[in-house]
Amino acid sequence: MYEKMICRVGHNELKAFVSYLREQERAEATISKYLTDMNTFLKFIGEDSDADRRKLLDYKEWLKERYAVSSANSMIAALNSFLEFQGLSVMKIKSFKIQKKMFLEKEMTNKEYRNLVDSAQKKGKHQLALIMESICATGIRISELRYITIESLKKRRIEVNNKGKARIILLPDVLVKKLLYFAGKERIDSGPVFVTKQGNPKNRSNIWAEMKSLSEDTGVDAKKVFPHNLRHLFARTFYHATKNLTALADILGHSSLEVTRIYTADTMAQFQAIINGLGLISDLGQVPC
Repeated sequence: MYEKMICRVGHNELKAFVSYLREQERAEATISKYLTDMNTFLKFIGEDSDADRRKLLDYKEWLKERYAVSSANSMIAALNSFLEFQGLSVMKIKSFKIQKKMFLEKEMTNKEYRNLVDSAQKKGKHQLALIMESICATGIRISELRYITIESLKKRRIEVNNKGKARIILLPDVLVKKLLYFAGKERIDSGPVFVTKQGNPKNRSNIWAEMKSLSEDTGVDAKKVFPHNLRHLFARTFYHATKNLTALADILGHSSLEVTRIYTADTMAQFQAIINGLGLISDLGQVPC
């Protein structure tokens, strides 16, 4: 079935692909990522070339040799989306299987989060401190910070429209007061609260870099310090308080409960404590010194 099927890839096709993704109401961050991944594929097969089934499978092996499995799978997802766009869904290739982890190894603790916020405050980075608190107190994505506006603060809720889906995020009263106070000092009377000095919405990469700079002062492992880990902390805290996975999925904007379960997994340290406390082995009295 595949022998005569050809996928045409070139710069014109990629431009049309971008238009297709926008029509599908994909997030701009997703569009940018898919375009980058498809340009990698284009370099692999050669400029303005055709790709048959064999070439697609060769690309999959090439990814396996050079990228982590999760990264390779995200690049395969971009390619499969492109194949769908070209009406070649039957040529889609399977992603690599990833064994599910029963615990998360690099989760940020509540204490570490508070240390980061305190450090930002002491450095005079009040906006950064509020960004971290806003993500951690609501579970909002960093790409959705633009929905935190003066208008939404007055309503005490955020109305998020992302990937063609709409959801409402409730805001803690204390956070609303802090954000309104900050906005007043910065003379922001309408629109997004988190903006640059030029008045543009804060950039994801800038926030990431600012957070990383706090790791040295706080002693928090730099591998833990990234915005999405704050979303994880919110999810775990909410779930442990409510045990309501369905409500959490709605708040986070997940269409699948399987995705939400990843956020609620316990950490390795918690599992170690449980294992140590099972009492299924004798004490150290029998162990020679």
